Amino acid sequence: MTHQHTKYTNTPTQQKMKYAIICGSHRENSQSVKVAQYLENRIKELYPEAETYLLELATANVPFWDPGVWAGEDKWKTIWSPIAAELQSSDAIIPITPEWSGMATPMLKNFFLLASGRELGHKPGLIVSVSSGRGGAYPVSELRTSSYKNNQICFIPEHLVLRFITDRLNETEAVDESDAITRERIDFALNMLHTYAEAFKGIRKQEHIYNDKFKFGM
Repeated sequence: MTHQHTKYTNTPTQQKMKYAIICGSHRENSQSVKVAQYLENRIKELYPEAETYLLELATANVPFWDPGVWAGEDKWKTIWSPIAAELQSSDAIIPITPEWSGMATPMLKNFFLLASGRELGHKPGLIVSVSSGRGGAYPVSELRTSSYKNNQICFIPEHLVLRFITDRLNETEAVDESDAITRERIDFALNMLHTYAEAFKGIRKQEHIYNDKFKFGM
């Protein structure tokens, strides 16, 4: 079955963007990694001028949070600082998680503990949840509830729940109607994220949104 990707035409008003894709699976070569790589490739097809940064937490060896990250201990300078620099230069964030026992992964939640407003603040985020079956909704609810408070990421209204993922996104073109619809929905979500990313660049230029006295959410 041939799948016609959504066409997206760059206009002179559009700005160059950088997308950070965070793969939260603890497993190497996982279905979540497959999704992350598909999204990265699709972004490059939709926006040839865009940059991407793919962080696979399964191989990044990021420790679980401890107060030393606030004190700037050497291990955090070595491990987290290069990641933080990539995030700071990004305009949009795409966290990806499998659903494990109805939850997002510990590594992804740890990522949101480590990231501050300097990395994610006032940047649009597209939540992507991955399931081998009919699940995937619970991690979306969890991330919308408990991952944004201090880092001030702004999740857009759209999200992706990619079900039966082992049967989808495996070939260059869609193999059936379900695969085609999945790809079309991904394009729709990426186009929406891109639109938010353009608008949020203007928001981050406003000095009044940065106030160290109120840098954490309530």
